[in-house]
Amino acid sequence: QVALVESGGGSVQAGGSLRLSCVVFGSTYSSYSMGWFRQAPGKEREGVATVDSEGRTNYADSVKGRFTISEDNAKNTLYLQMNSLKPEDTAMYYCAADWSARGWLLSQYEYKYWGQGTQVTVSS
Repeated sequence: QVALVESGGGSVQAGGSLRLSCVVFGSTYSSYSMGWFRQAPGKEREGVATVDSEGRTNYADSVKGRFTISEDNAKNTLYLQMNSLKPEDTAMYYCAADWSARGWLLSQYEYKYWGQGTQVTVSS
């Protein structure tokens, strides 16, 4: 049984920063491809950033240069550092994992395991 637990969401003003964390329980973290996704009310879930088992990263155009995905295999933890936040970044952020996800697609359908989400709210 694999479980993903996110934390680090909150409310910030535009221009601020947050760091999200996702801890993976129940399996060998290093064998997974991981990703961060977000969903705003009334919108589809969209890919934000992914990292595969070899450390290759992919980012949505909307977050390039502002967000950084990273991981600590020793801690079974995935991170998303979010800088220069904008009101349009407001959403529920989810962590996802899969053994064979094609990360470059930034597609939720590539990932089998999901966390419960952490809310990020950016005010102008």
